[in-house]
Amino acid sequence: MEIVKKLQNYTMVALLASATVVYAQKAEQPETSYDLGAKINEMTLTQGGILVVATNDGLVGVDPKKNTPVFSFNNFGKLKPEETNFIPNSPYIVVSQGTDSNFSALGKTKRAVIDYVSGKVLFNSETDNWRQIYTCNVVLPQNKVIVSGLQKSDQKFESQVPKVAVYDLISGKQDFAFFLDKPGRVGVAKDFSVTGTPMLLKNSILVPTAQGVIALSHKGDELWTNKIKGVKWMVADETEKEIYAFEGANNGKNTRIHKIGSDGSELWKDDRKVKGEVSNFQILPQGIAVVSDVAASGGSGLNKLMAAKAQSHIAFLSAGSGEDLWEKAPKTNGYVQHFYVMDDGILFGIYEGGINKISFDGKTLFKKPLKTGENIMIMAHTPQGLIYITGEDTNIVNLQTGDQVWNKPLKYKKATSVASTFDSKNDRYLIAADSKVMAIAANTGEVSDLAKCNFGEKEDPNNLEIRDSGIFLSSAQNMTLLGFDGSETYHEYHKSPGRSTFGKIMGGVMAVASTAMTVSMSAAAGANRTGYGGINDLSSYNDYGKQAKMASDMFAGIAGASFDYLSTRFKATAATENSQFILTKLDDGVGLVKVNKDTGKTEKEIVLKDKKPEYEVDEYGGFLFYKANDKTIYSYNLNN
Repeated sequence: MEIVKKLQNYTMVALLASATVVYAQKAEQPETSYDLGAKINEMTLTQGGILVVATNDGLVGVDPKKNTPVFSFNNFGKLKPEETNFIPNSPYIVVSQGTDSNFSALGKTKRAVIDYVSGKVLFNSETDNWRQIYTCNVVLPQNKVIVSGLQKSDQKFESQVPKVAVYDLISGKQDFAFFLDKPGRVGVAKDFSVTGTPMLLKNSILVPTAQGVIALSHKGDELWTNKIKGVKWMVADETEKEIYAFEGANNGKNTRIHKIGSDGSELWKDDRKVKGEVSNFQILPQGIAVVSDVAASGGSGLNKLMAAKAQSHIAFLSAGSGEDLWEKAPKTNGYVQHFYVMDDGILFGIYEGGINKISFDGKTLFKKPLKTGENIMIMAHTPQGLIYITGEDTNIVNLQTGDQVWNKPLKYKKATSVASTFDSKNDRYLIAADSKVMAIAANTGEVSDLAKCNFGEKEDPNNLEIRDSGIFLSSAQNMTLLGFDGSETYHEYHKSPGRSTFGKIMGGVMAVASTAMTVSMSAAAGANRTGYGGINDLSSYNDYGKQAKMASDMFAGIAGASFDYLSTRFKATAATENSQFILTKLDDGVGLVKVNKDTGKTEKEIVLKDKKPEYEVDEYGGFLFYKANDKTIYSYNLNN
């Protein structure tokens, strides 16, 4: 929510003259029509602005700037939604078919990796004669895919021995491969199935198996093995000399953490057990921060008394011994929603309400835990201190002591969406809640009601931004522009065609929000990480445009033409900088309107001629994709 809000605030580059008259341009004929030749089942708009369509035949990629689909993947036939995995912060799709479990060794399984930007199939298990796949993991920023399983061979014994192979995702060619056991070995058969995600290091690869972790060189030479079984994922420090291995939680109750040296030896005398599933893991100079989540367990009678409460646990471990460095772990009484590493300690916010800060040696840095409303939407730096915004209240507090900077928090009714921004010209925060816009003086915390906000259909504003022309607020069906004194310049309400007709608007702004994450995926997703990537830093409030630049820089740091394309996309100005797109009922039927933010005038109308249209809007690139019928996609350019 926080990142999306920031990204929707862009500085206007040119004011429209007040005398300019803007006429709506109807555009019922699409720029391009795509006949996909099979029934359309699902549409997904990607970060790169390519629409990926699931049909009865497979997957099709639609680039609105091209007249024909950028790719068609029909090798596996019709795919279920769960069989298509879009890898975050990348142009890659992993297609799976076969057994549901990633690590199952039963039944025939197939995998493929598609670059949806170039349209190339970079890996296909059938093409390379894999008859069974245990794991298939994309590794970034190295641009590799690691697969494990059983591969057909002319040699009888080789087809029965688990194998690991690494493919390059730029060339699509295999880098190297090796067997996890010696083909034709005499003796009792052992299970060498892969139990988790392999880890690719600079000079080696670590593979967790049912027999333990096996380390091999990139040439396939065995370097070492150990007996730590059931490992699901691993994290290496910056030197790659210390590796942390995580066993899967036992029935969701506990996770065991092991520390392994570069020679495979266990560096901790005993493994470390934490409650629940690890959701955040940070290697710091002072120690290791671990957040784990425990789901609520039910029951009745005596079992009810023993039931686990749904909450997170925070531990800070010694890197040397694995022992807990805190004598008393901080109480959470709920799930950790925000987790930030500061210079002097760890700051965290709880979804159920509450913020606290703990030093690296376990001392409470706030005088007392800060009480807040539920659902902390924003925690961010400001010149005055830490601002927090929940569904019930807002305040700024001193980051060292936890003392309130404003005498008392700004209270409002419980809301699922609260829009906010900072008005630098007038040195004030603006909060939209309870059907009004409130102004809070930055230094004193003095609150005043700036304007009423009576949106049609009782909508709450979900976007608030400062423009040269005034204060802009919007929701799904409403737009209004206020003067800096709170006077209304215009209010435009476009009635919704009915709740059942809403399509999913997963635009570029949402895409940027997800790209603002680091390349490393979360521990909860089972992705392996190296180095100090993924450190949680507290961002600054209202850093307009910086998230898009972060995304652009991140993509630019990874080799490959498709990443260059993604980097260039997020360098460009968003199509939503000066306009908003709204689905509404037009004179000729349901359609999409493009409305100017500074004037409130409708600049373009696209009649979709469908009471229940299925569509996607790329709000960043400025394109509309519309499902015209069961087999056809139309694309419209919204920038004209």
